[in-house]
Amino acid sequence: MVWLSEAEASYDEFVALVSETTSLAEVPFADRIERGAVVYDVERLRGDGALGGDPERSRSFAAELAFVFSDGPGIAAFEGAFDASVIDAASTEFLAIIDTERAAGGATGDHFAKAGTNDRVWNALQKLARRSPEVFTEYYANDVLATASAAWLGPGYQVTSQVNVVKSGGQAQVPHRDYHLGFMNEARAERFAAHIHQLSPVLTLQGAVAHCDMDIESGPTMYLPHSHKWTAGYVASGRADVQAYFAEHHMQLPLRTGDAVFFNPAMFHGAGENRTTDVQRMANLFQVGSAMGRTLERVDRRELVEVLYPTLLARVGRGGARAGVDRVVAAAAEG
Repeated sequence: MVWLSEAEASYDEFVALVSETTSLAEVPFADRIERGAVVYDVERLRGDGALGGDPERSRSFAAELAFVFSDGPGIAAFEGAFDASVIDAASTEFLAIIDTERAAGGATGDHFAKAGTNDRVWNALQKLARRSPEVFTEYYANDVLATASAAWLGPGYQVTSQVNVVKSGGQAQVPHRDYHLGFMNEARAERFAAHIHQLSPVLTLQGAVAHCDMDIESGPTMYLPHSHKWTAGYVASGRADVQAYFAEHHMQLPLRTGDAVFFNPAMFHGAGENRTTDVQRMANLFQVGSAMGRTLERVDRRELVEVLYPTLLARVGRGGARAGVDRVVAAAAEG
């Protein structure tokens, strides 16, 4: 079928795909499979060479991640991906950006959610570098972000990021897919042939890093594993039967500060309802773009490089690990 339509999308095919399972034997680097997601212990990955320490094991681990994002459940969680002190330093800067934008009257909310239920910092990547090149450098020297991005997108990937803060009482997002086709309504998405619907997910990797502890009551992201495999999903995600299935069968993962989740952008997902009275759920959301596509946001990469260069030079002068510097450059520069 060349053309897809909301009316002709097969609900039975959708249910069959999201009913698939992945076994632990298929993901030998994983610690466990929890609620359908593949979960990794980052400390163990670093200790056994899978995160850059051993070239052969690193290549095997990257292959496993590519499987998870394509033929597997589409979602991988990394416990302890970021050091808590690095997260806290970045959180301080992000909250200052939110306060500054609110005071200037330029604060904006989220897409796919009711106005006023949260705060959103668009182009948080560039704004963080402007405020604190040092914090940016520590943050984007992260090996998990670099490994997951390269495994799915190859070298030359480009990072964009948006900080999302869901306040106490904030309502859940409408389940959706993400950039590219997921940002279109069904009628517009139907104008693209089926092979474009298959292409779009391999041009982006979604990610999120927890900037606070997120119990289920605080509403961490809702996911429907394996839903990324449904080719018709971009035109049928809003259908009543599909939305009802998501409401009944989605899963959520509790996260601790510094945990990270990466997933196929075609996976049905949406921020959960924050049912707490005292938790402002804060995450940094990544949309990492392929070198062969257009990223979600326009970033002044030249400015980033110029802002960060003195900090990177000083880091190298202090004997800092070159791998960390390379990862910062990969996140900041023009592919």
